[in-house]
Amino acid sequence: MLVTTGPRSSTGYSIHVESVTVKGGTIDVVIRERTPSLGEVVAPRLTYPLLLLTLPKSSKHVHVKYAGRA
Repeated sequence: MLVTTGPRSSTGYSIHVESVTVKGGTIDVVIRERTPSLGEVVAPRLTYPLLLLTLPKSSKHVHVKYAGRA
């Protein structure tokens, strides 16, 4: 599964998994985007943060929740 947030203006952005839970017939994946803080040294260039998740083959439905920015 590929998760992306689209274009960002610098190299300070990333995406990480906060949690993965299995409930009945679903797999819930919660992701959060990390944003650069003021004063953090980043390069001003167009980036496309992404996260590639591999899960074992399953018949369960996968739900991805975007928890916002941190």
